[in-house]
Amino acid sequence: MTPFMGKLISKLFLAQSAMAGTFMPEQGTAIAKQVDNLYGFLIIVSFVSCAILIGGMIYFAVKYKRKTANDKTPYITHDTRLEVLWSVVPLIIFLTVFAWGWVIYHEMRSMPANALEIQVTGKQWAWAIDYKNGVKSTQLVVPIHRDVKLILTSEDVIHSFYIPSFRIKQDAVPGRYTTMWFRAEKMGEFHVFCTEYCGTSHSAMMTRVRVVTQEEFDKWLTEESEVGLLSLAEQGAKIFQTRACASCHNVDSAAVKIGPSLWRRWGTEANVDGEAKIKFDENYVRESILLPQAHIATGYPKPSPMPSFQGQLSESQLAALIEYIKGLN
Repeated sequence: MTPFMGKLISKLFLAQSAMAGTFMPEQGTAIAKQVDNLYGFLIIVSFVSCAILIGGMIYFAVKYKRKTANDKTPYITHDTRLEVLWSVVPLIIFLTVFAWGWVIYHEMRSMPANALEIQVTGKQWAWAIDYKNGVKSTQLVVPIHRDVKLILTSEDVIHSFYIPSFRIKQDAVPGRYTTMWFRAEKMGEFHVFCTEYCGTSHSAMMTRVRVVTQEEFDKWLTEESEVGLLSLAEQGAKIFQTRACASCHNVDSAAVKIGPSLWRRWGTEANVDGEAKIKFDENYVRESILLPQAHIATGYPKPSPMPSFQGQLSESQLAALIEYIKGLN
């Protein structure tokens, strides 16, 4: 690499850093910085490649242009070293970008243990946010320097929860649960958009993430809690009793009733349909409540005697039931 190219690349990196702060949304998480670094690398590589390709074309077009009608085209043979170079270098760059992107994606999709879990439900055209202590909000309030896991779903059509400053986005899909996580590194307010066209007021489906200190967060949760308000798990326990779920499922021991015990089952693998295994998580519990015939636990009669609760429970009630079952561990 020539000194000129080295200086040019250094200047491009400095320009990319300045661009991230000027033309890109504010970086609110460590992952946002990683995403911007990868994006900057792609811009620099693309610029250098374009300069070499277009510059080379112009150079050779001028150098080997016929000066007169009697000029003969020079005989140019191949250069093995050059051909290997322009094949291997792009391959190395491609593999570097792939590995770099995979590392960032893996970090974004690996949910941290003991994260603060918050339920987010999309509906035309707003976001409903539920905390475990029963607090409901239209704005996402989280503490700084703490892992936060969002469990998303939708009541109607597909929505997409996007926080530009955190460089994260996840679809909220009706009929199932999806997850995303982040760890805010800056305090302040950050925009949230829906990035999946969802109808007439799609563009107005906005809210904010408010990042505060842990002390301010605890105070906000306390102030938002109403007297006598049940937590999400307590709401689930009440629904569990009123729907007579306890008559078929044990919640305090592994003893089997009509249906499998729910005691200490969360996060384990359930044996279903004879030999198949499926993780006992949000989506499995949801499906078992709404479509009990879909995956019947091994050793239990087919069809299952459990009735379907589809159309009888709202999304908030399902979330409360799931939170209750989680706590049985």
